[in-house]
Amino acid sequence: MQLQIGKNIKQLRKEKDITQEEFAEQIGVSNQSVSRWENGVCYPDVELLPTIAGCFGVTVDRLLGADDETERKRTGEYLSAFQSAISRGRIDECIRIARAGVAEYPNNEQLLNKLMYALFVSGDDSGNIPDWEENMRRYDDEIVRLGERLMRTARDADIRFEAVTRLAFQHHEMGRKEKSREIFAQIPTIPLAREGFLWFALEPEERLPFVRQYINDGYHALNHAMCLLAEEQLIPDEQVLRVFEKTFAIDGIVFDGLRGKDSPWYIAESRTELAKVCARLGKLPETVAALREAAESAKAFDERPARQTYRTLLMGERTISREHFDTADTRTLREIFREDWLTAEEFDAVRETEAFRRILQELE
Repeated sequence: MQLQIGKNIKQLRKEKDITQEEFAEQIGVSNQSVSRWENGVCYPDVELLPTIAGCFGVTVDRLLGADDETERKRTGEYLSAFQSAISRGRIDECIRIARAGVAEYPNNEQLLNKLMYALFVSGDDSGNIPDWEENMRRYDDEIVRLGERLMRTARDADIRFEAVTRLAFQHHEMGRKEKSREIFAQIPTIPLAREGFLWFALEPEERLPFVRQYINDGYHALNHAMCLLAEEQLIPDEQVLRVFEKTFAIDGIVFDGLRGKDSPWYIAESRTELAKVCARLGKLPETVAALREAAESAKAFDERPARQTYRTLLMGERTISREHFDTADTRTLREIFREDWLTAEEFDAVRETEAFRRILQELE
């Protein structure tokens, strides 16, 4: 147990962002003593342990590493409760759960990251959160503090970059564009991503799951870029139709035609965007056909099973849980589709048709 003391002191000191000299002064010892502890040469006197633990705001057991297993178990419980709440759009409950976890384990980067995420999502204007604008302002300072802390101290690379990205988005949403761009620029570009190099260090049994995850991540990056090209009106609508055709063709190849099973929300949303383009081009039958497919996918999403497993050639076996879905909206997708998506002005051209009314009735 004692062998962990020096390692834990060094970790906690870095998380608190203080030097060896500053820490030594706080607890009344020499800088050389702290250096010897952290290097495992010797260990603090027992009488000093409460003082050291108090300096970092942790228990003596945490300092010694004795309750690491308990922390892992409790963290898992908090994360499970958080995911259950976020899958139902219960953002206030997510914040409460994350705060309780951080109160119990103030330096747990997983819980700190979830708290930052919940506070950020509470300002989502696309959900049914009445006070989302107030939340953006109310939690701004706290989101920035959490993001800067995780950017500086998180040992898990995924958590660190997730926090960096969210921090940049927060600055963007609050109008601090230059700060946002400055932080985004620190994120490694695709050619420098670890996936391009990690393969060479893998054991043989690790390579197949690695490649399939690489394909999954690469697909989603390409899909996101193509959706931006199609939905942000960067090119003429006639070309946008071709982009949608190519996007859906890639979906079919990667998912062996099972993309709707993998993510009916994505199908509903993408077909709605396609319908907008068709409507702008005056292709009214195609508009209605795309909306009908979107409506069917919305119903499929709301009625999806608690858990489903399927297999594709490129992705391998995938298991999807109903709870593994994050949303800031407590409404069903059918309600969101009917109340938000179908109100777009592009659909005024078909709004009075019998086909459109039938789609609305099917969404009741």
